[in-house]
Amino acid sequence: MSSFAFITIVSVLILLILGIRAFIVLRNERDAPRGSKPGKGYHEIDSSYWSGGGGGGQQGSFKVPKDPQEYARRFVPRNRR
Repeated sequence: MSSFAFITIVSVLILLILGIRAFIVLRNERDAPRGSKPGKGYHEIDSSYWSGGGGGGQQGSFKVPKDPQEYARRFVPRNRR
């Protein structure tokens, strides 16, 4: 068997496995609720990143309003509010 045939067969098998896995995940998550319920207050999202090793990375967090209207207002420029 040539190396081209071997690479082709392995590539097709990997794509087939990924396709089956994607189908299973989509089928299982079809009726699952997404997002969060609207309400008062904020979600705090941690956006820390650590590259490993000697102290590399960044740390940070930000707040996102739970109220959809307040969230949408954040995208309107200040001079138009």
